[in-house]
Amino acid sequence: MAVTDLSPNYAQSRLLKHGPASSRSPASYANRFVDLRCGRRPRVCCSLAPDQVKAPPAPVTNGTASKTECYGVFCVTYDLKAEEETKSWKRMINVAVSGAAGMISNHLLFKLASGEVFGPDQPIALKLLGSEKSFQAVEGVAMELEDSLYPLLREVSIGIDPYEVFQDAEWALLIGAKPRGPGMERADLLDINGQIFAEQGRALNAVASRNVKVIVVGNPCNTNALICLKNAPNIPAKNFHALTRLDENRAKCQLALKAGVFYDKVSNVTIWGNHSTTQVPDFLNAKIDGKPVKEVINDTKWLEEEFTERVQKRGGELIKKWGRSSAASTAVSIVDAIKSLVNPTPKGDWFSSGVYTNGNPYGISEDIVFSMPCRSEGNGDYELVPDVIFDDFLRERMKKTEAELLAERRCVGHLTGEGNAYCDLPEDTMLPGEQ
Repeated sequence: MAVTDLSPNYAQSRLLKHGPASSRSPASYANRFVDLRCGRRPRVCCSLAPDQVKAPPAPVTNGTASKTECYGVFCVTYDLKAEEETKSWKRMINVAVSGAAGMISNHLLFKLASGEVFGPDQPIALKLLGSEKSFQAVEGVAMELEDSLYPLLREVSIGIDPYEVFQDAEWALLIGAKPRGPGMERADLLDINGQIFAEQGRALNAVASRNVKVIVVGNPCNTNALICLKNAPNIPAKNFHALTRLDENRAKCQLALKAGVFYDKVSNVTIWGNHSTTQVPDFLNAKIDGKPVKEVINDTKWLEEEFTERVQKRGGELIKKWGRSSAASTAVSIVDAIKSLVNPTPKGDWFSSGVYTNGNPYGISEDIVFSMPCRSEGNGDYELVPDVIFDDFLRERMKKTEAELLAERRCVGHLTGEGNAYCDLPEDTMLPGEQ
């Protein structure tokens, strides 16, 4: 329950950041759901689980409402267990999201809460990870989620400590990361964000569900996913994904436009390798209306040059037009990635995800996270697709993106337990969305 437990000293220190004590009293700040019982750092607990329900507050006496320490619509005072017995809902799942105050999350969280992602009968608890700088903004996100009145959203909690926020998480969507600034070397970005994902990996290893599914979105996402899984040895490495679904969606869009068909006619599209401009959108195995792409689009030069480059650089083109990197389409692709794991893959089709390469059937180096074609039975797990074909063009491009990922792994050796870092990146390739 969202019970406020503010010490006078802490309340006063927080109030100094929000205005004079006369304008914001400790009582008014209490209504912002801060709960210090969660640990040494402030954490917002906007809800309670079904087994934590307490009896309704005492009735009004002497014409005065009884005092209650319950704030927010998620702090229910009715018998939630009795209500659940009347619903054909599944057991509530815990979904943790980092970077919760960012633009991607602003689009994603409401899709999660609505039932669009996990289904109309799946109650959900959202655990939102922010930073000290973004903490107040994440409070605002929690307020908007409250005001949206989603029936399936049973609990919202926020905090800045991953060891608290990731507690019992069954899905972890790791979105928050530092973008590369002007003049920043790619190796520097790998080190800065790598430290973030090493810490989050350790937190997941310590407190999350042993079968938590992790989708890494923060760039460079392939190597960040590798760092994260290396720091979570008690969680199956197979459970970690780097998001390349947006690249797949972009490839499908371009093929559909070129062929003059609707995008749902495009299938079997694979993004191989790294989520950078070395990625390889595979048109060789892709199909349009069940036919090989090369039989429908009889323009090999366009496929090898314009199509490939357009997908690789789509994010950069968007930021030039829009002034910022993609957010809404990234959120949609996260939804697509999750749905591909919780729903059976259509017969004969597959989807792309950056996954751990150990045991892969394609001859790709082991011990990296590489985007490959996957199928799922809808249980959150996946298998790699064995029946794909290769030609010289595809193999040559795959070697380039593989070399980049191997070099990135050496750059972050100090974060993956391999020893000292040694950076020999073949070239300073850009991430999709960078200028």
